[in-house]
Amino acid sequence: MKKKVISYQGVPGAYSHLVATKIFPNESYVESDTFHDTMKLVENGLADYAVIPVENSTVGRVEDFYRIIPQMNLYITQEHFEPIRHSLLSVKGNTFNNIKKVASHPQALAQCKQKIEALGLTGIIQFNTAGAAKLLAKSNDMSNAVIASSLAAKLYNLDILDDNFSDRSENVTRFVILSKEKNVPQKEEEKSYITSVLFTVKNIPAALFKVLSGFATNGVNLLKIESYSKVGSMYSSQFYIDLSGHPEEEKIKHSMEELKFFSQELTTLGVYEKSAYRRLIT
Repeated sequence: MKKKVISYQGVPGAYSHLVATKIFPNESYVESDTFHDTMKLVENGLADYAVIPVENSTVGRVEDFYRIIPQMNLYITQEHFEPIRHSLLSVKGNTFNNIKKVASHPQALAQCKQKIEALGLTGIIQFNTAGAAKLLAKSNDMSNAVIASSLAAKLYNLDILDDNFSDRSENVTRFVILSKEKNVPQKEEEKSYITSVLFTVKNIPAALFKVLSGFATNGVNLLKIESYSKVGSMYSSQFYIDLSGHPEEEKIKHSMEELKFFSQELTTLGVYEKSAYRRLIT
């Protein structure tokens, strides 16, 4: 059987790579420099799935996903919650006394901000955590450290100076799996689902209030709502929402009818089973 191709942003040892191997073991993996390139591989049929981080328990949403997804013809098929344990890495034999700068992805730098400041280090933005580790291994610069995974330390022959460098011990990132195929799973009574939707409200008074009221009156729980300016316009906002429920449920049907009535654009981004992790945090 032909192996599936899984795309992720970064290089081997990146957290997205780790998640890809957990969800899709023994498949083929292809790396990309950016989220856009990672998702475009799937849209163009060069990969079967993309693994993308969308939010973190310490610093919130990953903005790139919400900016790019409206421009793509992709669908969410699965969610995954991954505990993130950042390590501070440097070249072999190095000590804290030599380090002046620390490089990593902006999200990792934000998740370790307090510890970076406590050490008096200057944060340097890189495109990826493992990519920063790979560059450090090539430069062998004693004044630099990176924030990345312990796997990255092993892959790029770096020392771990601190194996728990996150500001918070409970540091979890939510990933979504994207596909070109829009497959809506048949509803099973013993399972719980999420319906993800992207919409733009009509330019009428209280349109958003009426949309949200429709969810409330139908007893639909909103797990997440994000708003941001629509690309190319300063006068129109898009909204991303995760609804608790399956489109076959009557409450979802009725609330979606109201949403459609007050929206000028409406796209269902995916219907998928809730992660078991959600049961541990509720």
